[in-house]
Amino acid sequence: MRRLLTFFLLVLIALALTVTVLEMPTFGEAGNPTNNEVPQRYLEQSIEETGALNVIAGIIIDYRGFDTLGEATVLFVAIAAALSTLKAH
Repeated sequence: MRRLLTFFLLVLIALALTVTVLEMPTFGEAGNPTNNEVPQRYLEQSIEETGALNVIAGIIIDYRGFDTLGEATVLFVAIAAALSTLKAH
């Protein structure tokens, strides 16, 4: 019974992932999120809106601050887990 449930859950996950991939817009399509106005706005107005002279630093710190904080947190947790695993042996 447990194997059947595990198999069913794996099939369900595979189905969900397949549907997700099939629903993605094709590369280069005008409806892609990468083809919207956000990148152009970042390039044109980042210096005025953030006050940073470096456009990349302004985007990372001001526009994507919470995302960068999350990435730093994941890296910190991964390093802490690796160090605690190495010290245990």
